[in-house]
This record gives sequence, C-alpha cells and structure tokens, in this order.
Amino acid sequence: MRRLSEKAGLALLHKLNPELAHNASLALLKSGFVPMPGQRDLSILKTQVGQLQLVNPIGLAAGFDKNAIALHALTRAGFGFVEVGAVTPLAQYGNSRPRLFRLPEDRAIINRMGFNNDGMAVVKNRLKVRPRNSVIGLNLGTNKDGASKVDDFLCVLAVCGSDVDFVTVNVSSPNTRGLRDLQQPDALSALLATVGKRRTELALKVPIFLKIAPDLNTDQLESIASLAEKYDVSAIIATNTTTARDALKNHQRNQVGGLSGQPLFEQSTRILALLSSITDLPLIGVGGIASAEQAYAKIRAGASAIQLYTGLVYEGFSLVDKLAHGLADLLQKNGFESVAEAVGTGKYEWL
Repeated sequence: MRRLSEKAGLALLHKLNPELAHNASLALLKSGFVPMPGQRDLSILKTQVGQLQLVNPIGLAAGFDKNAIALHALTRAGFGFVEVGAVTPLAQYGNSRPRLFRLPEDRAIINRMGFNNDGMAVVKNRLKVRPRNSVIGLNLGTNKDGASKVDDFLCVLAVCGSDVDFVTVNVSSPNTRGLRDLQQPDALSALLATVGKRRTELALKVPIFLKIAPDLNTDQLESIASLAEKYDVSAIIATNTTTARDALKNHQRNQVGGLSGQPLFEQSTRILALLSSITDLPLIGVGGIASAEQAYAKIRAGASAIQLYTGLVYEGFSLVDKLAHGLADLLQKNGFESVAEAVGTGKYEWL
C-alpha cells in the first residue's frame, strides 16, 4: 500500500515542472505528511568514513535539501548521513529559470541551479535545531558575484562549521563560473591549505571532505589525491555531475548544466575505482545509484559510503529502505561480514 501511494505521489509530482515538484516534495517532507520508515537495525551495514561512525553507508547528496529545512524527516527516511547545501555566505537566487530538467527516458536530470540558497545565517539557525541522532554535513558554496571563492568557503566554514559533522569543499559544480578551475594543482593546493589553516584557527575538529568532478583524467586524479592527503582531507566524494552528453535519448539532452542519474553511473564508478587504486583515503561514491546492486558495485569499486539524489526523483524515498536491505543481503551472500570488508574488492573490474 505504501509503495502504491508513493508511485501515485511521484506520478503527480512528475506532472509539475521539475523545480516546483522538488520544492513541493521538500514541503511535504517538512510537514511530516510523508511517512518514513526510520532506521533499520542492520548491524552488517554499520561502517566508518574517516572519523564518522555511520549506522549505514547510504547518504543523501548535497543539492536536495539545500537549506536544511527537512533534516528530521530525512533522518527518519533511513539515511546514514545527510549533506545539505551548497550554502553560500549571502542568500542568492541562482541562475535564471528554467534551470532543472527531467530526462525520464534516461532516468537522469540536468541542472544549472547555480547555488540557489538562503545563505549561511539562515541555514545556521536551522542547523542549531538539527536532529542529534544523525550525521549531518554541509557543502560549502561560493556566491556568484563574490570577490573571492576561497574567502566564501572560509566564511561559511566559520559560521556553520561548529553545527555539522563534516564539511565538503565543493570544487566541482559546473554551474558556477570558474569553480572547477579550483581543481587545478596550484589553486587546489592553496585552497586546501587555507581551509585547513582556518579550521585550526577556529579550533574546529570537523572533518573536511573534497568533492570532485567526473570529467578528470588519471593525471588530474593523482594530483588531487596527493594534495588531499597532504592537506588532511578526510574523504573524497566522487563524483559531482558531468558535462558529458553521451547517448542520451530525451529531447532536452543538450540543456546546459550538470547531468546526473543513470548515464553517470559507469563514468563516476570508473573514477571511483581509479581513485581507489591511487589513494587510501576514504571515498564516497555518487552517481547513478538506483538499486542495491549499483550501491554494492560502488562499494566494491572503492567507496566506503555512497550518496543518492537523482534516484530518489524516479524511485521515491522507499529506495533508501530497498538499498539498505538489498545491500545487507548482497554482503551476506558474498561472504562479507561488514561494508568495510567489501570496499575496493572489485575495483580492478573498472580499470
């Protein structure tokens, strides 16, 4: 019955334009109207990413709850961790509409949102009343017209860093001009050194994660991994959306923006496997996960945890419960006693 009502709800949401549907789903979550199953007691899924202890490795990616308005409901959805944002120093509208496009034939989304959010002061107030039985992270963003992207990162870290369990330095969104340039060695070295220094000055113990693009070659990945190790990054999130447009069917396939969903699965998993062969840093796998088998493949490719977003648009929040039970079954079936035992065991299948 619950699945039937979810399917009906998704069908109604998909009749709305994508951004209106997204806002409506957040409002429904916040209201408590959408029933959530809560955490399942599956001890085999308990795992660790850096210093973070997780009840399961299934996370919500940044971009869904940009403004931290539905954290209590999202925690009850069964996620092991939730990442909010990206959050910028000042509130901003983002790019002009339309800026979010569903590609149902491809089970994909293209977005060019442009870090639309309520700003760090408003988000901080919401984080102060966050659910305490949860792991909440914050994706650091930069204002479109800010004088310095680095200063923007530092500002959001200073204001919100004490209210979250990890922060993500996002240098990989394709929708903010010049942001991906920060993945270049000199720029990334300066950024990570500055963020690390500021964290020390603030006496914050919050782990720093780094989110990278999928459109990188092996040399670039080696450079990024080396700098992440040097500057005490706790985990790398692989990956953000792609600018590639290979073999898409939907008529909106050439919209400008970042592509997420099923077409990104293989590309992002290869990047994950490459990183796993380059570095021992914990990795979080993102991109195209919509089944327990895909979640398991990410873990075997090198991910200590995973994150979802686009899969929820097409499958609904019951996907979280399906992944948890399906992943537990796959681990047991293949002789693993924990998530950690399976991490990286299949990475060479992707290389």
